[in-house]
Amino acid sequence: MYDFSKVVITSSPHIKSKEDTQSIMLDVLIALIPSLAVSTYVFGFRAILMTAVSVIACMVFEAVYDKIVGKENTIMDLSAAVTGVLLAFVCPVTLPYWMLIIGDGIAIIFAKCLFGGLGKNFMNPALAGRAFLLASWPVAMTTWAAARSPIGIISNSQETLDAISQATPMAIIKGSAEGELPSIASMFLGMCGGSMGEVSAIALLIGGAYLLFRKVITIHIPAAYILTVAVIALLFPMGGMSSRIDSLAYSVLGGGLMLGAIFMATDYSTTPVSKKGQIVFGIGCGLLTTMIRYFGGYPEGVCYSILLMNTTVWLIDKYTRPTKFGAPAKQKKEG
Repeated sequence: MYDFSKVVITSSPHIKSKEDTQSIMLDVLIALIPSLAVSTYVFGFRAILMTAVSVIACMVFEAVYDKIVGKENTIMDLSAAVTGVLLAFVCPVTLPYWMLIIGDGIAIIFAKCLFGGLGKNFMNPALAGRAFLLASWPVAMTTWAAARSPIGIISNSQETLDAISQATPMAIIKGSAEGELPSIASMFLGMCGGSMGEVSAIALLIGGAYLLFRKVITIHIPAAYILTVAVIALLFPMGGMSSRIDSLAYSVLGGGLMLGAIFMATDYSTTPVSKKGQIVFGIGCGLLTTMIRYFGGYPEGVCYSILLMNTTVWLIDKYTRPTKFGAPAKQKKEG
């Protein structure tokens, strides 16, 4: 007879893994290095300084919050560092540091910690911080530096900002700004104006490939998101573009689509758990992004599309969660 005294009874999950939050977040940081390298080449040393300030601010805000509420210090799980990098990546490199720090505070305290910390927040903290900054300082958040422009490390006068500013490709296509569209090759390699996280598609794809190789993310959300935008842009060319292929290329490579699809929409805490749910989530993000780009007053829609879809995750999970093994027929139908 089997000796059941040796059986260890524990609560789920029963699958053990060597991966933990720190190792996963470290992989995300490693995946973002190619984009940071390209951004440093395009915008200069200020790109590194902006990222460092944002990371430090996020970690300080989280440490102070943990201290005030009496929680164990959680900054070593590196989730705050990832939020800091991502928030810096979706802001203009010319943004004053104090504004960026305020955005960090909103992201960490209001979008993450007040909901219980990592794993309990319902929206992506970095995008919540960006949305707050865009609503509070729209001019500063939409002043984009041109590639290889002389950007000061500490500060820039308004005259300098006017001289080095350049409209983003999405703003030019939408007609909300004047300028010459960069070539598709420039957008792919990383020689166009915009935020640090949208200047180089190839750098983001390299990072995404690394995350897929490390099994940190799955292909479902990025593929569903990008393919939805691509198909709509192909069928209905944006901005009156004569070439459907150009419409597809600029829609996919322009703006923050790659960064959002690979690094933002795949956030564990704010996306569905099932593969089917993740596909639905990605398609929803793609549809909302194109709706905002085509019909909204803002040339980019990635930030708000992901935030809006974050609020629907509970509903997506409700209707796409897998049926429990051995569940009664009624529960399967409801479940």
